[in-house]
Amino acid sequence: MSQTRLANAKRLVVKVGSALVTNNGTGLDLDAINDWARQIAALRTQGRQITLVSSGAVACGVQRLGWGRRPKTVHEKQAAAAVGQAGLVEAYEAAFSKHGLRTAQLLLTHDDLADRKRYLNARSTLTTLLELGVVPIINENDTVVTDEIKFGDNDTLGALVANLIEADALIILTDQKGLYTADPRKDPDATLIQEAAAGDASLEAMAGGAGSQVGTGGMITKVIAAKRAARSGAHTAIASGRETDPIIRLAAGEAVGTLLISQTQPLAARKQWLADHLQLAGRLILDAGAVEALKMGKSLLPIGVTSVEGEFERGAAVACLSPENQEIARGLANYGSGEARLIAHKTTAEIEEILGYVDEPELIHRDNLILG
Repeated sequence: MSQTRLANAKRLVVKVGSALVTNNGTGLDLDAINDWARQIAALRTQGRQITLVSSGAVACGVQRLGWGRRPKTVHEKQAAAAVGQAGLVEAYEAAFSKHGLRTAQLLLTHDDLADRKRYLNARSTLTTLLELGVVPIINENDTVVTDEIKFGDNDTLGALVANLIEADALIILTDQKGLYTADPRKDPDATLIQEAAAGDASLEAMAGGAGSQVGTGGMITKVIAAKRAARSGAHTAIASGRETDPIIRLAAGEAVGTLLISQTQPLAARKQWLADHLQLAGRLILDAGAVEALKMGKSLLPIGVTSVEGEFERGAAVACLSPENQEIARGLANYGSGEARLIAHKTTAEIEEILGYVDEPELIHRDNLILG
């Protein structure tokens, strides 16, 4: 079984749904939250890096406010989210502190990941937290989000976070055992799909149908999320959160639920995205030494840039040109054009002296750069 692919995953995103977090809408399931914290703490001792995407703020707020049903108006949903998010974070912090782990709260909207500057800022924050051994707890910022900038469901958010931090795997815990050939609640002949290729068009037909009453997703959103996660090379496991130790067992390579496999190598997927989907906002003219360094797979340092053309912000896509004015690479700039001009042809050690701070030692990191 290819579930063993997860056994080699160092960086994982775990997404838990509202039905699990709130025990089908009756209030925060503290036993479940404590159990997930125990499992994640066990993986941390193995050197794994775990990011948790948690639904449940609105459902928790509904319960705390004493409402009998999930609200329908935007302002009521946002009020419920504000009330519920406080309780949700408090519960996670208490659960993880029992294992000597700290948590960090990140609330995101679609705009945060669509805007290149905010994308890089979110990426830098998350990777720093993981390196510090902190467990990030991520949710959609339901208190300010509108339909125009809404992820729509936390399955989608989980996939985009997996893309953001280049996770090896996405684990989606739900109230179903996995993906079936048909809805098992309606079709007694439905069978569990143990393994398939993420992005297989036939899966979406099998996954049709609504989710639980307390959540916004369904199996279809999980299948689509797996397809998104696969674009950056992450495999996706869909399993029941009510199984015994599902996170630990999946991370050990055990066949639990459904595994949807990415057909793309992580680095290749990111490079292809950089090559195909970015409009160039400026140009960096390099010296011959920088050109050779890039060809050897190294990052672009400020010392190798002789001039900066165009106006752009941090996170913008820029072209890298040879002294002969030929494009040899493109990538995401760690500094805006104004800052880039100040540090161009300067050593990394001089960045802080010139700017007063250092965002990154490289002007473009090699992971954010594709050769032409």
